[in-house]
Amino acid sequence: MNTDINTYIEKNKDRFIEELFELLRIPSVSADPKYKNDVIKTADAVKEKLIAAGADNVEVCPTGGYPIVYGEKIIDPKLPTVLVYGHYDVQPADPLELWTTRPFEPVIKNGNIYARGACDDKGQMFMHVKAFELMMQTNTLPCNIKFMIEGEEEVGSDNLGIFVKQNKEKLKADVILISDTGITANDTPSITVGLRGLSYIEVEVTGPNRDLHSGLYGGAVANPINILCEMIAKMKDNKNHITIPGFYDDVEILSAEDRAEMAKAPFSLDEYKKALNLSDIHGEEGYTTNERNSIRPTLDVNGILGGYTGEGAKTVIASKAYAKISMRLVPHQNSDKITALFKNYFESIAPKSVKVKVTPHHGGEPVVTPSDSVAYKAASKAMETTFGKKPIPVRSGGSIPIVAMFKSELGLDSVLMGFGLDSDAIHSPNEHYGVFNYLKGIETIPYFYKYYAELNLTPAPPLLKERG
Repeated sequence: MNTDINTYIEKNKDRFIEELFELLRIPSVSADPKYKNDVIKTADAVKEKLIAAGADNVEVCPTGGYPIVYGEKIIDPKLPTVLVYGHYDVQPADPLELWTTRPFEPVIKNGNIYARGACDDKGQMFMHVKAFELMMQTNTLPCNIKFMIEGEEEVGSDNLGIFVKQNKEKLKADVILISDTGITANDTPSITVGLRGLSYIEVEVTGPNRDLHSGLYGGAVANPINILCEMIAKMKDNKNHITIPGFYDDVEILSAEDRAEMAKAPFSLDEYKKALNLSDIHGEEGYTTNERNSIRPTLDVNGILGGYTGEGAKTVIASKAYAKISMRLVPHQNSDKITALFKNYFESIAPKSVKVKVTPHHGGEPVVTPSDSVAYKAASKAMETTFGKKPIPVRSGGSIPIVAMFKSELGLDSVLMGFGLDSDAIHSPNEHYGVFNYLKGIETIPYFYKYYAELNLTPAPPLLKERG
């Protein structure tokens, strides 16, 4: 017997929020070894949530790093199968002093859940668990479902690729459903159809064999911090064009027609600047803000370190200086090629007075997902049902490297049906996720399954009730 989705959510919404809080209280920071036990604890907690929701064959699968949680519900092998991907690890909460609430003590303020991981990705991942529970409790699951929830997304997902290669039969499905992206606005739904790739690199510049007194040695030896800053400055010209030779060789160039279509998306430059407290925008000449953060590649310094940074003064020339640099890539660029081009250029512009070391970290390939597939149409119809407005396809500036890997290893396209907002401050202090968005995701996801089954099967299986 079918039960209306909204009735079930209304009855259980407080529990849905509290159960998310339980996950958010665990500091599952994959980048910092001191949180190792907490990351593993979170994997166990996700396992228990899947079992409670009704999944079968739930297991915490060991890897060379943090485990992957797998579960499934196969109601009929002849029916389509959806593989849900998400991650339970989170970014470090630093700098802690900029948080207005404690990052691992979730609270609701002004309709938003504040906590590290609230949006990226515990809140969005857990929507799928609760939507699955809803379908199980109302006997309306129309096709098979598999879950693969990992714990290393924030550090490159290195072991996920190995797991996928070793478990292709276990992961056999028809499409992958991911909620690790966002929508344009709460009154303007959208579906992500493109992601940028990533090349992430650490550089080290070494000068003298020890820290030196800046009075006794200043002006006579190379200062690695000064040199590093000069080298970084040489990587862009006065039009904010990246100067690495060959960097743009493979960049996809969108037609004027495609750019005109992108420009139709609702966007207020004044509101954008106001939200970020900016007096003006900045970026590559010849492109709009929305083009700069989606269809154009970038180079950004994500962190820089060297010398004395404590209280008071210490007049020192540091022996070493470091920077972490990321490059976001667009279709047709290859992360390994870009990493090699960066390394060659960075080494070539280093003066003889210093030594440089370039260490590649993780990377990933850009991807464009089809917007004419059955799965995309199902996601679009689901969002139109719950938002009352057809979603627009958009390209995101972010990277989810595993999407390209899923395509190459499993032969599966992904549907990127996220519910976050650009203002949710993911990876930043005061990360938050709207209660509206969390519950709207739980409401929308069952409709994806409904329409996906309808579009794949004749006759269609028992359906969820339409909203009144």
